[in-house]
Amino acid sequence: MRPQPSRREALHTGSLSFGAAALFGLPLASAAGPKLSLREFQEQLVKTPLQTEGPFYPDRLPLDTDNDLLIINEKITPAVGEITHLTGKVLDINGRPIRSALVEIWQVDSKGAYLHKDSANHDQRDTNFQGYGRFTTTPAGEYYFRTIKPVPYPGRTPHIHVKVTKDGKQLVTTQCFIKGHPQNERDGILQGIKDPAARDSVIVEFAPLADSKIGELAAHFQIVAGL
Repeated sequence: MRPQPSRREALHTGSLSFGAAALFGLPLASAAGPKLSLREFQEQLVKTPLQTEGPFYPDRLPLDTDNDLLIINEKITPAVGEITHLTGKVLDINGRPIRSALVEIWQVDSKGAYLHKDSANHDQRDTNFQGYGRFTTTPAGEYYFRTIKPVPYPGRTPHIHVKVTKDGKQLVTTQCFIKGHPQNERDGILQGIKDPAARDSVIVEFAPLADSKIGELAAHFQIVAGL
């Protein structure tokens, strides 16, 4: 009988990484709530608002650009922070999954430093945190990352930057935020989204992962591109 892969081995298997999420009992696409007809589902879709990429997209990509931001290559020491499993789907405006799209994320480490030389606290950056990752969506439009819960830094509420491209065309650049964080109300970029439904669509619950013995979190962020 073939042994199950370790978490790290599973995360390194490219498109099989999403299978790794299922293997470890992580929430992929939420199935909660009543079943909707296709029309009802489409009517509930909200186009993900476009937001600034910001000045701190990595100025040099790390050697390791996989979807596990907690471990760089085969280092033993993980990044500091609350482990978060970020999952979601990339859909078009009609609710159809967008397959083979490249999803990129980048964010600050536990000290509020980006993977960028001009970032605050750059000299104190957690060198065990990858800071950037990428994942190619499955045929069902799904993606998966293992990262840390974002933290605030001066002038900004906690957030994760997300960019989606397909065939070299940029579909969405946005940010996702923590539901209930007190700094959300004072964040100019988040509050700059005037449509309440669109603003709510980028605010995500970071909930305790069921049965996790180390306090892991799960967050689900659905991305709707206006195709």
